[in-house]
Amino acid sequence: MKESNDVSDLDIKHIDPTLYNEDLAPLKPQDRNWGAFEIFNVWSNDIQSLFGYTLAASLFLTYGLNGWAVMAAIILAGVIVMFLVNLTGKPSVKYGIPFPVMVRASMGIRGANLPAMLRAIVGIFWYGVQTYFASTAVTLLITAFFGTGNGSTFLGLSGVAWVSFVIVWLFQIAIFWQGIERIKHFLNWAGPLVYVVMLVLMIIVWYQAGSELIPAIGTIFSGDGETSGSSIAAFMAIVGTMVAYFAAVVINFGDFTRFVKTERQMKLGNLLGLPLNVAFFSFIALIITAGTLVLFGEALTNPADIVERVDSLPLTIIAALTFFAATVGINLVANFIPPAYDLANLFPSKISFKMGGLITAVIAFFVGALWLSVISQIGVPGFVNALGAVVAPFYGIIVVDYYLIKRQHLNMQELFSSAPDSAYYYVNGWNTRALIAFGAAALFSLSTVLVPALSSLGGYGWLIGAGLGGLFYYGLMRQFKTAPTYAEQKAS
Repeated sequence: MKESNDVSDLDIKHIDPTLYNEDLAPLKPQDRNWGAFEIFNVWSNDIQSLFGYTLAASLFLTYGLNGWAVMAAIILAGVIVMFLVNLTGKPSVKYGIPFPVMVRASMGIRGANLPAMLRAIVGIFWYGVQTYFASTAVTLLITAFFGTGNGSTFLGLSGVAWVSFVIVWLFQIAIFWQGIERIKHFLNWAGPLVYVVMLVLMIIVWYQAGSELIPAIGTIFSGDGETSGSSIAAFMAIVGTMVAYFAAVVINFGDFTRFVKTERQMKLGNLLGLPLNVAFFSFIALIITAGTLVLFGEALTNPADIVERVDSLPLTIIAALTFFAATVGINLVANFIPPAYDLANLFPSKISFKMGGLITAVIAFFVGALWLSVISQIGVPGFVNALGAVVAPFYGIIVVDYYLIKRQHLNMQELFSSAPDSAYYYVNGWNTRALIAFGAAALFSLSTVLVPALSSLGGYGWLIGAGLGGLFYYGLMRQFKTAPTYAEQKAS
């Protein structure tokens, strides 16, 4: 089956309601209005969350490495992720399609539902958890003005905490119900604001620490801490940890780049938003962490703890609003948009992007409400982390398929066709070779989570799983320079 090179005509000629709706359809270049700034803010909101700050700050303290080596490892991770997302983002810039449509080319028109649903489950779970964490910032704000209430709790949450949780949940629904443009505007506002407040916090801590700050930085940079294993192993563990932090967005980055006009803008946004942004944000984290060592006698890595120790009502108000914006921002980027598209791909005729988002929000409400009292206590996060590891091989499969097998050419008409002789129908809509490659690679990436003997590989298990997925897929598919039809695969 001959592949089409023409991307000027992205109108789908024959509508198959099991594969098509307007949210999944190719977005034409004239209908796109994202540029480098919007892509930069996708990463800003991903990095500048409460967890992102805590992770960056803790890396300076955990591995016993010289601080400059930690900075180098963090920047290297940013460069690696930039390279990875440039690969997954490019086809969606070219064709204007989201991740669940893109993955049809390698997994088959029906097989695409497997990676889409695994990604959706992970996204929905963490959407609920992050909604809870965002609500803690609102709780901090309400408590600063009105106190903690009478102290009674339900499912581990006080009355103020429940009010805060519902406020955040409704706020997020209000944003996404107005569409992707409203989400874009929120990200464009939240990203720079977080930077401003973090800079202000850094200046306050620096001012209060005074002349003792530089020696404290020297202490953190000395690398005198306990080191387990070699320095190279510690360096690679930091790189792997940071790459794994971004892994959720790496696979479905096409969900964002389909709105970008040119590949050049995508690459510029990734350059500014990843290695440069990560380096600058990590530097801020380092200065603040060193300042807390001077001011409080211990290195604090949680921004909420720092604000509480500083004990300033204006700072509490500003910080609470910022933590709220940062956490909602990462929630929309990493945990809302992907499952909204993934659920729409499952039943396109019945589920739109908005409806997929609403389903995500409803399920996530119960996850967030039960997080403190139930879910965090029974090991469910381990299950979800295992699912995240399982998703890793799909990255390698997608990239190898598009660049080495399909040679960067997809047939848009046949991505939305369920005809048995169409290019991506394979065997009853499933590419059995891709399933084998996925299964073999997933066994390894899953074992890094579940097998204690391989726990040392957990930091970079995602990278190895993705590499194995691509390697196995190429070995099984290299004889097909375009996707085989059903008849060709059956004959083989």
